[in-house]
Amino acid sequence: MAFEAVGYRIGNTKVELKWIDEESDPQKAVTNYLEAVVRDQIEVGCLNWHSSVAVAVMEVTARYKIPHFFGMAATDVVNEKYRSDPVRYSYWMAKGWPAPSKLTLAYVKALQDAIERGAWNPPAKTVAIWGEDTDWGRAFGRAIRDQLQAYGWTTVAEEYFPLGETDFYPLLLKFKNLRVALLAGTSTSPPSLSSFIKQAREVGLQSLIVADGLGWVGEWYSLTGDASDYVLDQIPGWMTPKAKQFAADFETRWGLKPSPAVAGLSYDYTNFFIHIARRALEKYGRLDRNTLYLVGRDEVMTGEMSYSDGVIMREYRYTRETAPDPVVGQGEYIFPVRQYEHGVSKVIWPEAWKEADLEIRQQ
Repeated sequence: MAFEAVGYRIGNTKVELKWIDEESDPQKAVTNYLEAVVRDQIEVGCLNWHSSVAVAVMEVTARYKIPHFFGMAATDVVNEKYRSDPVRYSYWMAKGWPAPSKLTLAYVKALQDAIERGAWNPPAKTVAIWGEDTDWGRAFGRAIRDQLQAYGWTTVAEEYFPLGETDFYPLLLKFKNLRVALLAGTSTSPPSLSSFIKQAREVGLQSLIVADGLGWVGEWYSLTGDASDYVLDQIPGWMTPKAKQFAADFETRWGLKPSPAVAGLSYDYTNFFIHIARRALEKYGRLDRNTLYLVGRDEVMTGEMSYSDGVIMREYRYTRETAPDPVVGQGEYIFPVRQYEHGVSKVIWPEAWKEADLEIRQQ
């Protein structure tokens, strides 16, 4: 949609999109990416989803010197790899999603605020960490576990499952027997998340659930129904008239409800890339992997260039200190904590955006 709006052109340069399927599998993703580089001779890459895929594909972009912008892979493994050799891995440019620890703290603060206000009185501050067995799942789990423990929570279990798993009855019965107050975890697989939530209710588990990423699919409620009531998630929303118009246009075009965290961010980042490409053409008089890399390295990653004409975040900005992550905070990259009920989400944190207080399922 972003490229359609500019007629698939940057100045007089025609842009041809080559779709690369990462297949939720690092090895397959590398094979497909290599094919795009060698056979299709791509000059630049943009976006991605899975963390484990990004860690593997970073080697391809470094080897072939292909600048790749705004990969959504959040894991801090990407950050560690980037910082281990900032020159070699500088081609993996401007992560589209910050490391989990920069966002998971919002959940912890939202829960702590609710406890301090008396809105939630768990019999014990016990938590079970759960998630997909990927770089993303484990990074999220480690981050929220350590942050909860710093606020006095005790981790009584930590379990990871294969990507795409849908049978959670044994795991959930274990959590039920442990009488945990809180379940906190994530998955990038809609079937996994929806199965986890529905089966939690089927076994009678009363724990408060953090299911990070449930709202990444626009049709999430049709997958979970009211089993998702009281679940906590952290996603942006369609907050401005411009954002709401994009969401309406997307649904008309594709027949799907768009997710702000997936469709919205992808749209913004693609427009940011178009902004970068125009700058490369203006500054160097040509558009190729070298000029795109130079603008990315010298202007985007230093904070000299940012993007503030998006539909989700107020501003997308990077600095040498935060690289490869974006700057996180109110007015920049931030996800509010939301609670679901009957297919509707309401912001419960931060205080400035709050639409409702935390509610607890009645036993």
